Amino acid sequence: MTTDDIKRIIAPDESLHLELKKTTGELKDGMHSACAFLNTDGGWLIFGVTPKSKHIIGQEVTDATQREIAQALSGIEPAVYVNIEYIDVPEYPGHKLIAMRFDGWVTGQKPYTFHDKPYIKIESTTQPMPREMFEERVRAYKPQLFAWESIPADSVTIEDLSADRIRGVVRLGVDGGRIPESALYESVNDILKKAKMLKNGVPTNGAVALFSNNLYDYPQMHLRMARFRGVDKNEFIDNQEVEGNLFDLLDAGMSFLFKHLNLSGVINGIRREEHLEIPVQALREALINSLCHRQFEKYNLTNSIAIFDDRIEIANPGVFPPQLTPHTIKEPHDSYPYNPNIASFLYRGTVLEKWGSGVQRIIDSCQAQGVEQPTWKQRGGFIVVTFQRKVTINLSCTEQAQDKHRTSTGQVQGKYDVPIQHLISAIQDKELSAKELMSILNLKGRDNFMTNYLNPALEAGWIEPLYPNQPQHPKQKYRRKK
Repeated sequence: MTTDDIKRIIAPDESLHLELKKTTGELKDGMHSACAFLNTDGGWLIFGVTPKSKHIIGQEVTDATQREIAQALSGIEPAVYVNIEYIDVPEYPGHKLIAMRFDGWVTGQKPYTFHDKPYIKIESTTQPMPREMFEERVRAYKPQLFAWESIPADSVTIEDLSADRIRGVVRLGVDGGRIPESALYESVNDILKKAKMLKNGVPTNGAVALFSNNLYDYPQMHLRMARFRGVDKNEFIDNQEVEGNLFDLLDAGMSFLFKHLNLSGVINGIRREEHLEIPVQALREALINSLCHRQFEKYNLTNSIAIFDDRIEIANPGVFPPQLTPHTIKEPHDSYPYNPNIASFLYRGTVLEKWGSGVQRIIDSCQAQGVEQPTWKQRGGFIVVTFQRKVTINLSCTEQAQDKHRTSTGQVQGKYDVPIQHLISAIQDKELSAKELMSILNLKGRDNFMTNYLNPALEAGWIEPLYPNQPQHPKQKYRRKK
């Protein structure tokens, strides 16, 4: 490597991948950056360049300088091999550049520290790694030691677990061909040991989450459920919170969804088929994933189901694995379970699908029923799965509109698709301006709002303006047609 190579490396400003130091007098600060490179995407640490002017000056390098560098690098844990290049600077005889290249962090590696403190790069700055990120990386490095699900439970014995529930899951697994039949004759202790849910005779937190009847010290084993009126959380129709193991919460959540979602029937030949407005398979898969993959260590946060007029949100405390985003999760992908022991037991018992197929199963079941596929997003410390509902609107319109759109139950349904339904749901019983409606619907483009929402709703007779003879009235607002 020559000074010309260095010039090409330092041509950009200091960034996520480059740190310049004038001399090894800044060696300690340079090691903070080295640790940060190792914990982020890698980069170059170069001594002998003035950071602002990028003037290459080099420095004298003695045996003592090299020992100081080696000693400084030894402060990085785990130990890392670094190829250090000493490059002559022709303009300054006897001076050398010192260049070190560090590789980036790979998922599953132990996080790096310098003198027991971890650092990361954020743009061009070196900062201490947030505690939550550090703990997450340690957990990914040795999940068998640090995962919440693997820790022996406090104040819970094997007698507190439901043996019937454990054997019930084993029976499902045997019937599904995922568990050998011999497991039917094993003791509960042996079943849990093989599932890595028993340590020295004590159930792990994972066993408690799945099967315990004693959840006094486990506030995270709660599920909040609400049916809200309208499209926000200002008023609720039904509000519940239940406590129990994962199976109890799954049963309670599905019962709540059946209670508040619409059921319809179609005649197929001589048989009548009943369909929930959102496929049961999709809701159940989303709820199981929400419960199984949540961050249980966040004991003060709970899973939730929120039903609005226009959507259903199923949320759990958690983050997407580094390999996935809210967009790529819909593409074929491997399985990255946050709680692998819990997920493995549920998979073997045929309660949960593994290998990343759950999302595709949700999408497929929605498509088969003609329902809009859900969306995934990260909201604060929660992962939220949102299913859009086809809003049924009770309106008293013109006789022509009533005859055209009235169902056999006497309810008037929108002729148009989701946009009009969302608009009418947003208006409720209020009088709102176009600007207010766009804000509620989180829309930015006025042309899109007028073309796809407001004008079609006016033409269909679902809403009416306060000043029908003055469409451009400065105080124009809209309301449901009376």
